Parts: sequence; structure tokens; C-alpha cells
Amino acid sequence: MNKHVFRNSVQKQDDAPRRVATYYRVSTGRQFSNEASIPSQRKITAGFCDQNGCAIVEEFVEAKTATDDRRPVLQAMIDRACAPDHPYDAIVFYAFNRFFRNVAEMELTIRKLRKHGVEVISVTQPTGDDPSQILVRQIIGAFDEHTSREISKNTTRAMRESARQGFWNGATPPLGYKIVEAERRGQKVKKKLDIDPVEAETVRLLYKLYLDGDGTTGPLGVKEATKWLNSHGYRTRRGATFGVGPVHKILTNACYATGQWPYGVRSSRDGRHHDPSSVVHITIPVLIEKNDFERVQAKLARNNPKTTPPRVVNGPSLLTGIAVCASCGAGMTRTGTTNRQGRSYSYYSCAGCQQKGKTVCKGRHIPAATLDDIVLTNLKACVLAPDRLADLLKSLIERQAAKTESASQRLVALQKELSDSEDRLKRLYRSIEDGIVELDDILRERTAALKGQRERAKAALDQARALCGTAAAVDAQKIDAFARLMSDKLDAGDTNTRKAYIRSILDAVEVDDRAIRIIGSKDVLQAAIAGKQTENGNVRGFVRKWRARHDSNVWPPPSEGGALSS
Repeated sequence: MNKHVFRNSVQKQDDAPRRVATYYRVSTGRQFSNEASIPSQRKITAGFCDQNGCAIVEEFVEAKTATDDRRPVLQAMIDRACAPDHPYDAIVFYAFNRFFRNVAEMELTIRKLRKHGVEVISVTQPTGDDPSQILVRQIIGAFDEHTSREISKNTTRAMRESARQGFWNGATPPLGYKIVEAERRGQKVKKKLDIDPVEAETVRLLYKLYLDGDGTTGPLGVKEATKWLNSHGYRTRRGATFGVGPVHKILTNACYATGQWPYGVRSSRDGRHHDPSSVVHITIPVLIEKNDFERVQAKLARNNPKTTPPRVVNGPSLLTGIAVCASCGAGMTRTGTTNRQGRSYSYYSCAGCQQKGKTVCKGRHIPAATLDDIVLTNLKACVLAPDRLADLLKSLIERQAAKTESASQRLVALQKELSDSEDRLKRLYRSIEDGIVELDDILRERTAALKGQRERAKAALDQARALCGTAAAVDAQKIDAFARLMSDKLDAGDTNTRKAYIRSILDAVEVDDRAIRIIGSKDVLQAAIAGKQTENGNVRGFVRKWRARHDSNVWPPPSEGGALSS
């Protein structure tokens, strides 16, 4: 029957050998690499062509799924078949599901090929040109499409269940992790993620560069961190240099800190987001401290061009983004450069006046070098001096000492409650193991209640410890070390480094007609001294503020260098 149909379909009346192209396809890379499917298809198809007296002039092999026509080898074959020189009379394949699994696209492709005199032949599912055989072919195509969708649905369900059990489903893991064998279930090998020591060190280094620098520089931006890694010989998993995009992706990948990898966020076919309720989170080892990750996200958000203009982050002006007009609250931005007598001068000017006119704000201008010098001089002399720092933080430290005492009592009570819950559970488990009591419904409820009590006590204890941890310890030694470090960085650092250190402790610099006010938070200052950096955002109105002097900074400055007298 196969021979008869094939001859009617493709052979001419002169009985000359017909030229055919053969098409082979596998569904998975594993089939392709193991040659479990291609050799079988080739053998059966070649035998079929020999029996029907046809010459194979070209063959096409593809390892890709077939729910649509987005297959390069298939498209190349169709384009070649439709060429003006008419290279083949037919395309032969093992079965229609090797050719297509979408009945509509299959029919359109068959019609296109027949317009160019090329027949489409299935070795195992022969059909002809009469209406009943065309209907049979379409039924076969529809059944293959339905089968493909069912297989896809069942495969997706099985992979989601595997993810719920904590196993990795084969995607490329993020940098810093490697795939390891977890267990075997018959012939199947279940895998999980583990930390790759070499790659993990690169990831941790990247976070350190972005937050603190390499020890000789201040904190680096995404682009500068990328350049640093490449210039020091660090490479990606594939041996390529790092790019800004991949580095930014590493810095924003929450799985490093949460230990939870979201599986099934997007469709692998069209990239659309799935229902969030269907996303499965796979537990993986934590690579980055949560606090460090949150600091990175805060810095990224603050440096985002959509939030903060690039001139504030990367511009040459030391106080752009911090200096504000005392009258209208608008930023003091760097205006043009003026040349006088061979010297260049630039100014900080009120953006509110410049952009909206004098009806909004009368405006004020101050030479950039003068304002920078006033702020740096008074910051070092009136804020960063050890005795001044101690005086600023004295009342705060006293209040926190009282809070610490009451918090310590709370910790002791919570620790006792947690220990009691665990002891009761241990006694209950021991009684069940020794056969003293039997596990009935009442005992199950009691066990669940004790577990709930233990978890609540543990959560409360962790929260109390976290709150106590925010009260950073400050002593004379830390104050002195912090003052020296800040002074050195403000004296010897480049513009970006100095900006980073100033922004770490200052909220704003208010520029008025006769006063310049340096404004900051005592809480932020104390955390910085204790080594617990916090991210400053906009000026906040609900925290205790400090100024360099209670009477502010007198403006215009004294003649001796612009610094304030004691």
C-alpha cells in the first residue's frame, strides 16, 4: 500500500527516479545526543525511498520541538524546495508529528509546497489527494496536535511537582551555583543546586565592590564594578568578559539573599507571565546577607536615572542632589562656567528659580568652590571632630541604653518561653517513642498547638533580637576611628568617593542668604560610626536633626578661609 501511494504521489509517467529530500527531527537534546531517534528515522525513511525507486538528494536534521514552524532547518528546507531550480520532487519524513504538530500550519505549508510542485510524504502515515484522504491527514494532524498539548501539560505538571519537592529542573543556574545530584529514582537522577565556591566568591566580591569598593576606592557603580572585574581577570561561567547588563542582573537577583528560586514565572513558549499563584519557589543555599542585598537595592533605586538624574550620581559637582534652596526647597544645581581673568568659576543656583521663574523663588547663587569648601571644612571641624561626635550622640546613647535594658528583659522572657515549648515537645515525642502514650487525635491536636506556640515564640525572639541589633554600640575608639576615616576620605578621595561618604551621613545642605545649614540624622550618624551603614533617602521630617552649630553656619563666611570660628 505504501509503495502504491508513493508512486501515485511523486513519480512521473516516464518512470524516472524522483529526487527527494528527507527530514528528521527529535524532540529533545537528549535524543539528539544519544542518537536514539535520528538513526531509526533515517533507516526506515531510506528503506522506504529505495523500495519506491527514489533518490535522496539532500537530508535535513533538526533537534527542536515542533508545535510551530519556528525551526531554522525546516524553514531552510522549505525555502530550498520552493527555489526556481526545483531541486526535489518530494519531501519525505517518518511521520506527520515529525513534520508538524499544528494542523493549521501544517496544511498551509503543504499547500505552499504543492504550488511549487513538491509533494509531502509520510512513511508511516500515507495519504493521497482525494478529499477523504486529505480529511484523514487533517485528522492525523489534529490528533498529533492534541497529543502534543497533553504531553506538554503533563510534563509541565510533573516539573512543577519536582520543583515543589525542591529539585532543579535543568535550567542554567545563576552565577555562584552549580547543579549536583540529589538522589536517584530508578533511571531518573534528581538534582539540586549547591554553592560553587569559585563563582560564589565572584558574586560576593561584586556586592562588596558595589557597596564598599576594593579598599582603595569608594563604592563603585555598576559600570565601574564591571570594568574592575574585567581588568582584574574575572570572567563569566563561559569564559567571557562581564557586561553591564549581566552585572546588574546579579545585583538584582533576590535568590542570592532569600534562598528561594521562583520556578514557572514565565511561559517558555511566548514569554508571558504565569499566574503568580502558580509560581513554585525552590529552596537554594543563601549566598548574600539579606542586609547587604537590601543596601544594594536601595543604592540601585537611588541611582536609577528615572529616579535620580545621572548628574547627581556621576557629575563632577560634590553637593548636587544634597544642596537645596532654603526658600523653595528646590535643588541647587551646577550652572555654567564663567571665565574671568583667566580663571573659571562655576556656581550652585536654585533650580526652582531657573526653571519656574522668580515668582516661585527669588533665587540665589553661590560659587561652587566656596560652598564645597564651607561644607567640607565645617563638616570636618564641627561634626567629625571626636568630641563633637560624642556630644551629638550623648543623649541618643543614653536613651538607647535604657531601651537596651528593657529589651534584654524581653529577650530573656522570650528565650524562656521558647525553651519551655521545646522541652514540652521533646517530652511528648519521648513518651510516644517509648510507648507510654499513643498518638490519637487529641494528642495530635496538642502536638500541633505546642508546635504553633514554639514557632510564635521563636518568631518573636528573632524579631526582638533584630530590633536590639539595630541599636549599634558606639564607644570612644569607634568614634575616633570613624572621624579619622571620614576626614581622610574627604581630603584625599576623588569626587565620587567624597560624594558617597558625604551622602552616607548627610540628608541635606540648606543654602540661605546668610546661613548654610548642614542637616543629618543622629540615628544615621550612629549607625555609620558603628559600621552599620544605612541608606539615606530624601530629607525626613520625623527624625532628630543636627546642625554643625546651633546657630547654623554664618554666611557670608569669615575672611580666614571661609571656615567658622569656634
